Amino acid sequence: MNLLVKLNLIVVLVFAVGLVPAAMIAHDLLTANAERQVIQNARIMMETALAMRGYTVDQVRPLLAPLMEEKFLPQSVPAYSATEIFDALRESHPEYTYKEATLNPTNPRNRAVDWETDLVNEFRRDGSRHEIVGHRDTPLGPALYLSQPIKITNPDCLSCHTTPEEAPPAMLAVYGEDGGFGWQMDEIIGAQIVQVPVSESVRLAEEAFRKLLIVLVGLFVFTLLGLNLLLWAVVVRPIRRLAAMADRVSRGDTDVEEVRVRGGDEVATLAGSFGRMRISLAKALAMLEDG
Repeated sequence: MNLLVKLNLIVVLVFAVGLVPAAMIAHDLLTANAERQVIQNARIMMETALAMRGYTVDQVRPLLAPLMEEKFLPQSVPAYSATEIFDALRESHPEYTYKEATLNPTNPRNRAVDWETDLVNEFRRDGSRHEIVGHRDTPLGPALYLSQPIKITNPDCLSCHTTPEEAPPAMLAVYGEDGGFGWQMDEIIGAQIVQVPVSESVRLAEEAFRKLLIVLVGLFVFTLLGLNLLLWAVVVRPIRRLAAMADRVSRGDTDVEEVRVRGGDEVATLAGSFGRMRISLAKALAMLEDG
């Protein structure tokens, strides 16, 4: 096995040993970045829902108030408006969802299912929690959910949700008396939950990881080729010439041309030593012949 092969094996082994932890770290960083992007998308959706709720309270409800004396208009309810907006979004992006999951809702479509109930109960158990982020599998693929508690902080809400007797008759005519009553001030009655898909972000992260590996391997191959050319010119070629010279001298051919290597490195020093040894050997042989 010649010197270049040995050096290449050593370099490849070192690269492989270093590539494994580097690839693991890079994969973790890209995956974490994809996770942050998904969470950011979920927070933007949540902020959009909150903005829609505020818009409904501040601008839509006052306009509809005169009409609600005769008929209940669900468009005046913040939760209804936010849900309707995201339902329209789901027509083109069904993998995105928004729900105001409530334990005891007025509108039956807001009733919390099992896993949503667990989130609401977690908020009720720990009142200091303002957000829960997690993952779950859905029929459309893996998704990340972000949830925030729905807490009664406005006394005006209780005018419709204390008892059926105190609720507006127009609202009872639409939703009945079975749900949405008994709410209390500062009570957590539900949770806002947005779900965003993670498959596309994961795919992009995996694609970026593969491209990174290809670039690293390509740079390594390019560097290895350059290193081989450099080693051939600076080390291997001079050493082979020195070996050939030493072989001819060992067979008594002292007239062989001296190998000259420029520079002050070890190879140049070795070449100089071989040259002096050849000259000394030639003189010694000459002295023996004269004697």
